[in-house]
Amino acid sequence: MNPKEQLIRYRMEKARNCLEAAMLLLKQQNVDSAVNRAYYSIFHEVTALLLTRNITSRKHSGIMSFFNQFFVKTGVIDKEFSKFYSTMYESRQDSDYGDFVKFDLDIVKKWIHKTEAFLDELDKVIEEEMKNGE
Repeated sequence: MNPKEQLIRYRMEKARNCLEAAMLLLKQQNVDSAVNRAYYSIFHEVTALLLTRNITSRKHSGIMSFFNQFFVKTGVIDKEFSKFYSTMYESRQDSDYGDFVKFDLDIVKKWIHKTEAFLDELDKVIEEEMKNGE
């Protein structure tokens, strides 16, 4: 495995670890922290996807912008995932930096399930991108 593929796989694993943490936090009804971990799960998976095309950014907004430009607008990834990514980004911002922010447990449960679907979809695209990039 070359260094680029190692990094992609590392970030995919990190995404899954964050998702697992989000699920555990949700079970403990630590909803705000679950939102944070779910967002970072998505973030790490998207950075892995972008690396398949040698795209990086130092900013979260840059990662989101490149994801939309190269994968959503081109039809590789469904627009619904882009909307969900934006929702999770904004929710994570609110959770981490806002005062008196409370999330509904049932909504966050749905977000966690959607995060898992997001990762599953991107896993497929990443594998395809790496196969085509060889």
